[in-house]
Amino acid sequence: MMTKLDNSFFTRPDVLAIARDLIGKILVTQINGAYASGRIVETEAYNGVVDRASHAYMGRRTSRTEVMYQEGGIAYVYLCYGMHHLFNVVTNAEDIPHAVLIRAIEPMEGIGFMLQRMKKERLDFTVGRGPGNLSKAMGITTAYTGITLEKEISIWTDNRDEGEILASPRIGVDYAGEDAVLPYRFFISGNRFVSGRKR
Repeated sequence: MMTKLDNSFFTRPDVLAIARDLIGKILVTQINGAYASGRIVETEAYNGVVDRASHAYMGRRTSRTEVMYQEGGIAYVYLCYGMHHLFNVVTNAEDIPHAVLIRAIEPMEGIGFMLQRMKKERLDFTVGRGPGNLSKAMGITTAYTGITLEKEISIWTDNRDEGEILASPRIGVDYAGEDAVLPYRFFISGNRFVSGRKR
């Protein structure tokens, strides 16, 4: 039996625990009548105002990041390099801007919709691998920033064994100085949909 995660899962204070606990959960989208799902196999935690890699470092508040200061359990989707929509889950309490980037999924259902969105003819390891491909495959865009994780986008439990979970530094945050080497990235060992290097 799968059950939808409620706000109590996302409003916990430990963003690292949430990022790790999201591994193995099922990301579901129901967008424009298209149902798709995938098992989360890679995440990254962003620890708010004290984390140099976070958009909210030192309490930065902009029109883009304001959503991070809301209560956990909502989507934060931003545009990277002007073309990649990156899907994050806001966590913790109001005014504590923690977030978890969902970096990769292993496709499960609605693969036909995923292939259409990615303009592919058949499933391969790039579908859902990496945060840009994940959002494209699942139909997630910046239009969904600020929505509660409930209908169009939701996350569910799964009773399968998720496999060995490893931690490593995050990807693409070299600008963050000493925070760049923190082990804030979590992934399933050996899963082919995990992006980047397994350090």
